[in-house]
Amino acid sequence: MWRIQIVLLSAKGYTNSKIARRVGKDRGTVRLWRARWVEATPVLQAAREKGASKRELSVLLETVLSDAFRSGTPGKFTAEQLAKVIAVACEPPEQSDRPVTHWTARELADEIVKRHIVDSISVRTVGRLLDDADLKPHQSRYWLNAHPEDPEAFDAQVRTVCSLYRQARVLHAAGVHLMSTDEKTGIQALERKAPTLPMRPGLVERREFEYIRHGTRCLIVNFEVATGRIVAPTVGPTRTEADFAAHIAQTVASDPTGQWGVHRGPTQHPPIRDLGALGRCGV
Repeated sequence: MWRIQIVLLSAKGYTNSKIARRVGKDRGTVRLWRARWVEATPVLQAAREKGASKRELSVLLETVLSDAFRSGTPGKFTAEQLAKVIAVACEPPEQSDRPVTHWTARELADEIVKRHIVDSISVRTVGRLLDDADLKPHQSRYWLNAHPEDPEAFDAQVRTVCSLYRQARVLHAAGVHLMSTDEKTGIQALERKAPTLPMRPGLVERREFEYIRHGTRCLIVNFEVATGRIVAPTVGPTRTEADFAAHIAQTVASDPTGQWGVHRGPTQHPPIRDLGALGRCGV
């Protein structure tokens, strides 16, 4: 940070001209921040003598080296108007008879004016307000709601898994492999009918549109919670109990002397810790 450089170079006795050349700023800027530092030195020294912690001193330093407060131009919209804008963004578009599934900044701007929340507002301003509120109405993700037959038992299982996840690093250091295992089915195995043409000046990479189908594959993956690594993934045409048992055997083979925990399947391996019966109970 160039402001810190100004302070350090000043402490070494450099002139304003030399500091300006070193940090790429003009002499007026150097004078300003040298003066700010001299003015703040008694406050910092007093805090240090009173036994301020390193964190407290860091906060003071950050305050000293930050820009001074500027009032700026008054906001165009009131707090109530801004709250209403955000409220509209959180509503489904169909509630406003909009022929879209997700809000866009343009649709929102039109709806906000239509409801007389503001007299006018630009698409860019709506986009900025959404960014400030960390809202992304144009995005969505799938969500699976849990409907357990026994909520109390389900809650106990969730607590067990979360407790293990919190201990992931400690368990890993002790040689215990804590894995989150899941599967992805129906992955299409596709082959392009023609090779991809590489990029050239004036032309982007061109990929063949038509493809040849080679059926689907099933992926079973282990995610090691402590390290974030993918361990011993398997790919096959099916995902039967035998496939999962083979996957577990392959996983355990990557560290035969380690400790593992999985559901009990049709076969069992000595290093595997039993966490329940397949199809009946278990974590």
